[in-house]
Amino acid sequence: MSVAPGLPHTAAPEGSPVASGAGLVPGGLIGSSPAMRRLREHIARVATTSFTVLIEGESGTGKELVARQIHALSPRRLGPFVAVNCAAIVDSLLEAELFGIEDRTATGVRGRRGKFEHAHGGTLFLDEVSDLAPAAQAKLLRVIQDPTVERVGGHASRRVDARIVVATNRCLRGLAARGVFREDLYYRLSGLEVHVPPLRDRREDIAELVQHFLARYQAGRSLALTRAADEALRAYNWPGNVRELERLVEGAVALAGSDGIGLEDLPAAVRGDYGEVLLPSLSRDETMRAWGSRYARLVLERCAGNKRLACRVLDISYHTLQAYLRYGTGQVGCAGPAASAEPLLRGRHAQGAGVSTTA
Repeated sequence: MSVAPGLPHTAAPEGSPVASGAGLVPGGLIGSSPAMRRLREHIARVATTSFTVLIEGESGTGKELVARQIHALSPRRLGPFVAVNCAAIVDSLLEAELFGIEDRTATGVRGRRGKFEHAHGGTLFLDEVSDLAPAAQAKLLRVIQDPTVERVGGHASRRVDARIVVATNRCLRGLAARGVFREDLYYRLSGLEVHVPPLRDRREDIAELVQHFLARYQAGRSLALTRAADEALRAYNWPGNVRELERLVEGAVALAGSDGIGLEDLPAAVRGDYGEVLLPSLSRDETMRAWGSRYARLVLERCAGNKRLACRVLDISYHTLQAYLRYGTGQVGCAGPAASAEPLLRGRHAQGAGVSTTA
């Protein structure tokens, strides 16, 4: 939705946060990964325009934070930022929520402004716009084409000046192609698009996010992740993205019995294969060789018994894998000082030409 004619906004002065792309919403975008740097740069460019913005990303990635960042860096930053969760509003009430209600003295209905009027001079953020019913989609399209609203029960049109930013966790283009979402509305909303990357695509930001959440929830305590817990968090796939990580840290802080949050303090789903390998070994005080044997068997199982594939995954020779698999079975060469202690996770460059280093 473009800026309404006749309602000019002051351009961002040179050196301001808008002009330079600097600055962050407090508690907003966190992360120093290349993906986040690219996202910030894109936001800075988008913010200076007056076009409608479509933000796409999985649930929990921080789409509303991105919308707030766009508003904070825009010429409209002194105006209101009004957020509406379209999925949380009953279809029958959506029109009144967005456009307002006219006074009806005869019936005792008190008039009130809708979200479009509340956002006048600022930004209107419509979250989960893909959940709008067809009738609501038609009304939204009309307002974008002609920036005026008519309150429910009224006849007068009120001109509004609000930049529209929408977000969805679904592919709006795909929904439009299947006829689930109005194609003409999609093209109106997608003037500029911003894609928010999932957490699994920026794992290097996990440590920074954890520190941020620890500072928020530790309430004066000094807590830190152990190395094993940190590696488990990095290995996890995070289907719930940053929101899931925040809830996990909040729960771990509440239950932590010491100054360290260890692998055993994480949910089983997060520990995953990492915990399946490590925790039994830790509880039994097993040797490095015993742990290596356990890990080798787990990888072999994941490779459906294909030993040569397991060797490639582990980056070890076939003979070394056999040694680890024989460990603890009572077979000759499975233990003793002469047995190999070759690390399972050594670097790729150390593999050489596949020659075994097992004694």
